[in-house]
Amino acid sequence: MLRHWLIVLIAVLFEVGWVVGLKHAHTPLAWIMTVIAVCFTFYLLLVAGKYLPVGTVYTVFAGLGTAGTVLVGAFVFGESLNAIKIVLLLLLMAGVIGLKMVTPASRETEGDS
Repeated sequence: MLRHWLIVLIAVLFEVGWVVGLKHAHTPLAWIMTVIAVCFTFYLLLVAGKYLPVGTVYTVFAGLGTAGTVLVGAFVFGESLNAIKIVLLLLLMAGVIGLKMVTPASRETEGDS
């Protein structure tokens, strides 16, 4: 089960990469890397979705991807990060963690062999 959540986390890293790439890709190579990252992200989600509850997988993926994109934008590209954004990110993370915590463990291991 942990292996499948690690796959989701890797998908999140690639998501942050391609979202940043959509804004900052200015060369053909950068666009090709962005497209590859998109494809790899969704491939990883398909793999994880076979073994984990799809609703929880997507919520964790979208929440962490959103938070990661905001943080990369702030710390790498100097985009604004204020107290309201931080509070909203914490609220988002609380929702993601809460959903993960209430997802029954027996459902997460279904199909895991």
